[in-house]
Amino acid sequence: MSNGRVELTRRQWLVASALAVALPARPAWGLETIRQGFQTNIWGMPTYYLLKSGLLEKRGLKFEEFAVPSGNLTMQQMVARQVDLGTYAAQSFIIGHDKGGLVVIAQIEQVGRTAQVVTRKDLNLSQVSELKGRKVANQTGSSVGNIFTDVIAPAAGLKKGDFQEVRMDVNNMVAAMAAKTVDAMVNVEPYNEIAVAEGIGTSIMDYSKVDKMPVFMAATPDFVDKNPDTVVAYLKCWQEAARDFKDNPGKVADVIYAFFTSKGYAMSRETFAKALAKVEVDPGFPSDLVPGLQKDAEVLLREKKISAIPDWNKALRPELWAKARG
Repeated sequence: MSNGRVELTRRQWLVASALAVALPARPAWGLETIRQGFQTNIWGMPTYYLLKSGLLEKRGLKFEEFAVPSGNLTMQQMVARQVDLGTYAAQSFIIGHDKGGLVVIAQIEQVGRTAQVVTRKDLNLSQVSELKGRKVANQTGSSVGNIFTDVIAPAAGLKKGDFQEVRMDVNNMVAAMAAKTVDAMVNVEPYNEIAVAEGIGTSIMDYSKVDKMPVFMAATPDFVDKNPDTVVAYLKCWQEAARDFKDNPGKVADVIYAFFTSKGYAMSRETFAKALAKVEVDPGFPSDLVPGLQKDAEVLLREKKISAIPDWNKALRPELWAKARG
């Protein structure tokens, strides 16, 4: 007489168990689609690699890509709540927190060596002070732009008005240098290496001695508060991606190099390798972030670019990274 239950034989149980092991993990239920912003310069390439690695899909995460030339544009999209997550350096993050309550969920990399002041080679300039009276291409409002105008230029004795700031996206600056419509550019990789390799520019300084320039993964507070499980799963993917950067750099380089060549950049593999080598990728949440952020915030407040120094207990969310680590 049947009691309505289906009994499994030992053979059937073993087959079912083997299939369970062989099949990929079922995507988690209830994870929100991520609107991921990233900049198309070298700073955004760790994020681009993550998106192309397949790691997000393995954890059941869906995403939409929002690519822009510079991280401060991603920040503006996040303030407008058009994007959920995005990477940029401290200055843009602090402004984003001031304008839209954005929070840090991880530090992805340090990029101080990628940010440089590059002058036209034919001008034979060697110091920032020599930019007096010159036209300088700058992505106004970006982290590198703010550091140049607020810190580097004044340290070289240049006041506002001593040079002509030409507002321009970073991806258009090399062409402007070649056309001699600007005399110098404040830029990031790979554009600096391209300018040098093509004989257009000379790098006269990088930012590493002024600012190590940590690049953060920031999030809107709305997204974090409504979707903590999604954020934690996302950060687990970053922990896995970090292993690729450390143990399989060739694979990472192939993906990123393909991105730039697909955009029409005639860049040799050697030039690309030099640019990528200046990015120090090490996702995590260092415990000593506040002193550097406080210093940056004080400069931004002095320059009236923010209304107040952030409450770092609200602006930084290390508990999410800790939970992802388990």
